[in-house]
Amino acid sequence: MAVCLVSRTGRQHQRYDNLGRRQVVGCIPYRFKYGEDGVISGELEVLVITSQKGRAQGLMFPKGGWELDESLEQAALRESIEEAGVLGNVELELGKWNFLSKSQGTLYEGYMFPLLVKEQLELWPEKDVRQRIWVGDKIVQMSAAEAREECRHWWMKEALDILVARLTSTMEQNEEEENVMSCSLS
Repeated sequence: MAVCLVSRTGRQHQRYDNLGRRQVVGCIPYRFKYGEDGVISGELEVLVITSQKGRAQGLMFPKGGWELDESLEQAALRESIEEAGVLGNVELELGKWNFLSKSQGTLYEGYMFPLLVKEQLELWPEKDVRQRIWVGDKIVQMSAAEAREECRHWWMKEALDILVARLTSTMEQNEEEENVMSCSLS
């Protein structure tokens, strides 16, 4: 897949709801750790990024304006590429939140999606203005619980809680199905 190395800028193509709130879309990039045996361990890792102003401003998940020429899912994927340099599968929406921007003093409507990471890019549009907090070169590994603690936005923390609950439920359901299969084969 070819990736544009320039972020979209400007607000002339941004979406606003009928109350005048800017609509933003974000994602929670995640993956599962692999054990030494090469098997997925089930331990969840999420990717957070710094603000363009640096880590002192807190950590967050990739998010930005939803533009007129894209779907919610396309916007979530674009933001993950622009801000975090990751590609993957955008999954079912985690929810919609209304929040006040502290810096702008304006109301926003935000949508969040999980993004199962399939590829991490070496070069991405905001590489020089953001840090990824993940496993890698000069980058720290962070668990979902640590990411929640560090994340500066309450609505992103709620989205992470929903994702963790969804993934935990799916894993428990898969384990139950495996147990039923192994019992019926005995």
